[in-house]
Amino acid sequence: MPLPPLVDPAPSLPSDEYTRAARQIRLASIGDVGQRRLSAARVCVLGAGGLGSPVLTYLASAGVGTIGVVDDDTVEESNLQRQILFGVDDVGARKTSVAAARIRSMSPHTRVVEHRERLTAANASAVLADYHLVIDGTDNFDTRYSVADTCADLGLPLVWGSVLGFDAQATVFWSSPPVGPGVTLRDVFPVPPPAGDVPDCAEAGVLGALCGQLGSILAAEAVKLIVGIGDSILGRMLVLDGLTARIDEVPIAPRTDVADIRRVDAAALGLLDDTVRSETVLLDVREPDEVAAGAIPGAVPIPLNTLLADAAAVDIGDVTVVYCQRGPRARVAAAALRAVNPTADIALLDGGYAAWAERTGSL
Repeated sequence: MPLPPLVDPAPSLPSDEYTRAARQIRLASIGDVGQRRLSAARVCVLGAGGLGSPVLTYLASAGVGTIGVVDDDTVEESNLQRQILFGVDDVGARKTSVAAARIRSMSPHTRVVEHRERLTAANASAVLADYHLVIDGTDNFDTRYSVADTCADLGLPLVWGSVLGFDAQATVFWSSPPVGPGVTLRDVFPVPPPAGDVPDCAEAGVLGALCGQLGSILAAEAVKLIVGIGDSILGRMLVLDGLTARIDEVPIAPRTDVADIRRVDAAALGLLDDTVRSETVLLDVREPDEVAAGAIPGAVPIPLNTLLADAAAVDIGDVTVVYCQRGPRARVAAAALRAVNPTADIALLDGGYAAWAERTGSL
């Protein structure tokens, strides 16, 4: 769907940027203003591997002003078949360092931020909060869900791609877009698959050229969102078949099974006085490290994935109020509880812990 520009334009461009990016600036839908939007943009790329390599290459060549690279790995010889940022001389080097050097060689005015760490629920918010947009090119489900949940909480657009063997998928997840309904990873894939059900690239293999094809699509989507042009793939999943050279499209939408679940605010529950009515069970479905950083008094902590594994085993009250940091994970939890307790009074805490903390001065 068409969306307004994500980023305000920078006041000006360096004079040599007009020469470097001349062919892109010539595009009427980008032009000088669009290029200045790209110059002002801050994009975080998760993973400098098979998808991250083409994504980083094309973001740099497009003139994105700040690019964050999140990766805690070093270059291995087996990476070179698909991770086009690296060569044989880079084996053993930190991926973020090599990626940063390549980016600067293509776009000298781009600021590169190296995050030499693995993203987790504990650090995701601190890493991602300062960016306009996130691109996920990671290859493990724990990180993917931590990233998606954090982007949903922060309201950040998440350009998402997945590739394995000869198959690939791409979409944009965004919990609170400026136009139309939001869609998150949890709306489409509520829980990660059981460990061992999905092989990784080391086991199943991957076509290197397909990584390049998908990475180029992800980079193009980022440019479109930043500048505010074209038709975003928010609300649709692209499915690429590398063997038949076909790209199909599947519509995706927010969950409808929470539409009738009521919402309450902190004042309605009496939470502003740090008390919860005895007949009310308050469930905190965030991760343990989030709960440790601050929680509503009296809440029962149960991580979302634990709840979803056996929703019928979760103790509920006459009234059960579910919350996460801002809301998206709580919607999934509430739908699961409603499915096994169809007559129960299940509610969502509007705005989640963040809204409660702001109203009570707990931030």
